Amino acid sequence: MFRRDAKIELLKQVPLFAECSKRELAEVAALADEMHFPAGKTLIEEGKRGREFFVVVDGSVEVRRKGRRAGKHDGWSFYGEAALLTGKPRNATVTTTTPVRALVITDRAFDQLLRDSPSIQRKLLASLAARLAD
Repeated sequence: MFRRDAKIELLKQVPLFAECSKRELAEVAALADEMHFPAGKTLIEEGKRGREFFVVVDGSVEVRRKGRRAGKHDGWSFYGEAALLTGKPRNATVTTTTPVRALVITDRAFDQLLRDSPSIQRKLLASLAARLAD
């Protein structure tokens, strides 16, 4: 089980949170639950509403867009932030290929965070905009 400080260190590596202060990262970390998923579990389904944001800490996932393999990621990666920030459907399917350990933030907790912390909201939107522009 991750301690709060370990969650903060993991979240600091997520580009979406790169501009957040340690205090702001602690707010995000308080919302993140550590979860374990078996191989073959679909975490995100393309075209569906976003309900979670995943930071994969250990394990491997496969990403597919329009039925085609778009990548395989081993170890640390993150998924689902764009759908939570924009309200748009998921743009890919993410499936575990090995057992996975991840930090998960639900859409309700994420929405509450954005409502309660305008400074975090501004930083996350700026980060997403920069990422989409690239």
